[in-house]
Amino acid sequence: MTRALTASLAAALIAAAGIAFVLASPQRPAARAVAVIGPAAAEESGAPIYYQDPDGKASYSLVPRKTSDGRDYRPVPAGADISFDDEQAAAPPPAATAGGSGERKIKYYRNPMGLPDTSPMPKKDSMGMDYIPVYEGDDSDDGSVKLSPGKIQRTGVKSERAEMRVIRTIVRAPGTIALDERRISVIAMRSESFILKVADVTTGSHVAKGQALMEVYSPSVSSAAAEYLTTITSKTTASDVQYGRGSRQRLMNLDVPDAAISAIEKSRTVPTSIAWTSPRDGIVLERNAIEGMRVQPGGVLFRIADHSMVWALIDVAERDLGMIAKGQPVTVKARSFPGREFTGNVQVIYPEINKETRTARVRIELQNPDLILLHDMYVDAGIDTGSGEAALTVPESAVMDTGSRQAVFVDRGQGRLEPREVKLGNRGGGFVEVRDGLAEGDAVVVSANFLIDAESNLKAALKGFAEEAQQ
Repeated sequence: MTRALTASLAAALIAAAGIAFVLASPQRPAARAVAVIGPAAAEESGAPIYYQDPDGKASYSLVPRKTSDGRDYRPVPAGADISFDDEQAAAPPPAATAGGSGERKIKYYRNPMGLPDTSPMPKKDSMGMDYIPVYEGDDSDDGSVKLSPGKIQRTGVKSERAEMRVIRTIVRAPGTIALDERRISVIAMRSESFILKVADVTTGSHVAKGQALMEVYSPSVSSAAAEYLTTITSKTTASDVQYGRGSRQRLMNLDVPDAAISAIEKSRTVPTSIAWTSPRDGIVLERNAIEGMRVQPGGVLFRIADHSMVWALIDVAERDLGMIAKGQPVTVKARSFPGREFTGNVQVIYPEINKETRTARVRIELQNPDLILLHDMYVDAGIDTGSGEAALTVPESAVMDTGSRQAVFVDRGQGRLEPREVKLGNRGGGFVEVRDGLAEGDAVVVSANFLIDAESNLKAALKGFAEEAQQ
């Protein structure tokens, strides 16, 4: 037996096993009747063509029979029979169909139970059922599948046309909230200083720009203030702007607040201590200032961050990275505030991949006027990667994906379905883009694809056996 014949036999056996399972289902007693129905069995009008279990169980007999408790099997006459396949019920006797001019020609006969067995002549199987004739044109050579109207209705085959649509593909990924690095200020002394007093400000407190944080005494600041005051009050140098500008710059280099310098200019006195103020509105993230402590140059006393604008750092899966671009709109939802959305745009795509999670980091800037988005808070983002241009699309249910190939069944009318390989693009909203293989207006099957695929495999196997028998 050739390799092709072996493959066909395997496919037919699998399909036959599926048909046998349907016939043995306890929920469809009418469908089980096909197991013993044959056109030649009802030659006499009114005579029973088989006998069925009185309880409707999947048990039949060609001769009278009794159950284990002594009850007779119920006779089923020809008029009470229900055919499973309308093609078989409507088919005339083989001898009448084969003869006569103008009628279709029978190519071969296939097993009524779907078994991989064909015959060039009419015959019966072991249960007395007539083999089903296969006519020319029923099994076309173009790989298409032909279904009868009854079978299409029973299996629920539905078709939709390929249309031009705008696909909105949303890439969803988790992330966390981070502070904007450009909105963080550190308050540190640039000379040896002493903390005289600290305002009622703690970690987590919200401060405003210009709000006093502490009182500081610094010998270097006092010396620079005295020099500046002498310059602007001396009769010799007061009229020379350059002298005053240099002295004032020295105070600025020591990071003395502008408000303190202005106070020196107005009071014309050297202050004992300088009030250090907040450089921006924000939240106190760190407070190291303690009354009476000595501070060395560079020592961080306060760290303040502005929360009115924050970053959402989103971890996008590596497979979705190709769809992400700068400027794409993003919707962010905080898990702590269900129902509320924050909008922004993709600002930065970090040029690295996390080797452990296989994700790339994307940064989105978000307005936070209510200050409810906090550092390290978990969020979920939806990135809209759609281009906004219409593309040829079909419903996702129309595509049969084997992993290496994708195909659809094209409805050519009159029950003929043609399998066609397609190349796909973006997905979204229940639709998938078709880049090659279909044209606008082509009708594709969107339901019962698996049953049609099984039917096509069975027909391919039977066709292989028929060609082998004719050789």
